[in-house]
Amino acid sequence: MARRRRGRPVNGILVLDKPTGLSSNQALQSAKRLYFAAKAGHTGSLDPLASGVLPLCFGEATKFSQYLLDADKAYQSTFRFGIATTTGDAEGEPLQVDDAGHLAADDVERALQAFRGEIEQVPSMYSAIKHGGQPLYKLARQGQEVAREPRRVVIQRLELREFRAGERAEADIYLECSKGTYVRSVAEDLGRALGCGAHVSALRRTRAGPFGIEDSVSLATLEALKGAEQLAEMDALLRPADAALGGLPLVRLSESGGFYMRQGQPVQVPNAPCNGMVRVALESGEFLGVGEILDDGRVAPRRLVVNR
Repeated sequence: MARRRRGRPVNGILVLDKPTGLSSNQALQSAKRLYFAAKAGHTGSLDPLASGVLPLCFGEATKFSQYLLDADKAYQSTFRFGIATTTGDAEGEPLQVDDAGHLAADDVERALQAFRGEIEQVPSMYSAIKHGGQPLYKLARQGQEVAREPRRVVIQRLELREFRAGERAEADIYLECSKGTYVRSVAEDLGRALGCGAHVSALRRTRAGPFGIEDSVSLATLEALKGAEQLAEMDALLRPADAALGGLPLVRLSESGGFYMRQGQPVQVPNAPCNGMVRVALESGEFLGVGEILDDGRVAPRRLVVNR
């Protein structure tokens, strides 16, 4: 007999403004506790050093977390020059110390040109990528280093917002990038290109897929609502599960079409796209899940929500 989950059946997406100092899992567990949710998951790790947008999926919304994992992201970061660290960020030990006093904003801007567009990037040893079943960062903390294959990523925008000259020169950088891009690796590679080393001293994620920092809520806000027993107000902060799927075309089914799809059967939909994945909803607006257009034009169910 399956063990019953502890907690209430909360469904939806919480766009959390993760504070610095917490891992993504710690932030998830805090939000899950505040909501007393039976099931929850995050949508990709955000370093303890970093703050900002971390979508958390509750209940049925966890079925669509992959769409947020695969989504483009945006970051605001500060790169500090003159010090390369073991981790590529301010939490690591210094590996290389140089005087970056010779750097000017024009030097940084010229070097950034090589990092725009599609590039190859070697993931950091302090990333969550797994090797032999173990995250690289765990191996790194054990003093191990393993070979990592370069990965192709896309940096759509890379802007130097502000530059502060000095022995430990700093640059405020804005990035828009594809999934799997490591900002710390951009800082490390930029430091090598400039010949003085660099690391990330501050990092804030400002967008993940369709969600921006303006959509987010802090743990402090949730704690205040929970303390005041304003549970309805907390639940009102959750986005619907299909908010993660804004990039997919929407097809609507009649009630009878929805019945057959819930039985696992493909259904014919007039004026549906010719191929690919689609969001599926009833004509009433009720979200059913994700379907796929078959070769014969019918829509087959691929991931459906369970309405309790």
